[in-house]
This record gives sequence, C-alpha cells and structure tokens, in this order.
Amino acid sequence: MKCDEGYRCDVCGNDVTSIVESDLYLRFVIGELDPEVLHTTAERHIRCNPVLAQFIDHSEFESVTVDGPMNLTQLDPGFVATRRQLVTAGYARLLEINNWPGDRDVTAYPLPEVAARYR
Repeated sequence: MKCDEGYRCDVCGNDVTSIVESDLYLRFVIGELDPEVLHTTAERHIRCNPVLAQFIDHSEFESVTVDGPMNLTQLDPGFVATRRQLVTAGYARLLEINNWPGDRDVTAYPLPEVAARYR
C-alpha cells in the first residue's frame, strides 16, 4: 500500500477515512492494542467489529446490535457496564482527537488511565 492510499478495512475492504471510524485507534486509546504494534496491525471500521462497537453508547454513534451469544443481553451485566463505560470513553476520545489542530502526537491519544500504564 502506498502512503497516499490511506488504510483499508480488512473486513469490508473500503477505506477507513477518519479516526472516528477506526477500530484500530479505538482499541489503542482504550489500551487493548500495544503501541509497539500499532503500525503493523490491520485496520477496520469500528462498525466492522460489531462485538466491540455494541459497547459504544454515544449520541454521535448509531448503536450496533450483535446477534447470538455475544449480544449485550447475554453477557454479565457488571462486565457490560464496565465495558460500555470504557469503550464509550474511547469513542469520545476519538472525537476529541479528530478535532485537534495541526500535527497530532499519537502518544497523546490514549485515555489518561491507559497512558499511565504505558509510562
């Protein structure tokens, strides 16, 4: 891939055109993707990872429902509440990053509690 081509979703094959639709960066900001592998990990749209996307509870994100045993209603309520809080905070962080002016320092992307673990 050439640098000017952007990143293609490894699920649907379409371009991931914005950080606010990036599963890769969502997982990075919530601490589920090590910074050392950020540049070598495949990209996908958040919506192309519905098991993760279903935890986003934000007015700017159209909710996702997963069929089957990974549906929120089939999971432990305590886990769902904790997971929803983290993933929603991560999505809100992507919205914030998207509005940062100029060049962006990727090391500043993670949520504060995640960044503390990397130090």
